[in-house]
Amino acid sequence: MSDRSAHWDNVYATKGEAEVSWFQSSPTTSLAMIRAANLDPEAAIIDIGGGASRLVDALLQDGHRNVAVLDLSSNALDVAKKRLGAAASAVEWIVADATTWRPAKTYDLWHDRAAFHFLTESRDRAAYVERLRSALAPGGHVIIATFAPDGPEKCSGLPVQRHDSASLLAELGAEFELIETRRETHRTPWDSTQAFQFSRFRRRAA
Repeated sequence: MSDRSAHWDNVYATKGEAEVSWFQSSPTTSLAMIRAANLDPEAAIIDIGGGASRLVDALLQDGHRNVAVLDLSSNALDVAKKRLGAAASAVEWIVADATTWRPAKTYDLWHDRAAFHFLTESRDRAAYVERLRSALAPGGHVIIATFAPDGPEKCSGLPVQRHDSASLLAELGAEFELIETRRETHRTPWDSTQAFQFSRFRRRAA
């Protein structure tokens, strides 16, 4: 088990779903941006670092039938599986590090809320983007949410790299174009606020 996996498994072994700062009862901004991509119900969607997020619930409720959730922590995914019950069998669950994962298929939409910003080393960000490129179909969409430039400098005791849409586009490269960006003030379970940015990009068709 990597140090990263051990950290997040410990978080989800010692804290309840709603006892972490990133908890959302409803992933409003993520869902709005996914809906704006106008995907077919059969389109393949992957949630990177999805953990115990309730986005997967919302996607299934929206009628999406080809959804995957990837996370470092099997404990986090187990929380989501238990919550979904029988519906969990309709989801592809992947325990992996997004910087070393080898995608077995391509996806039409790649969503990441608050995973990418933990990659503070340029080599890790490059490895992540390499996996993204191998996993995303031409014309596919990428939604990446991170702490905004005025957001926190740490999360879960770990340093983060804050971003805006321009810095994300620089990481992704010229084959991607920015479609939209939105700002969100996230309110934590203990009523503090965190500045997030959400940016949606489209991979140019080959």
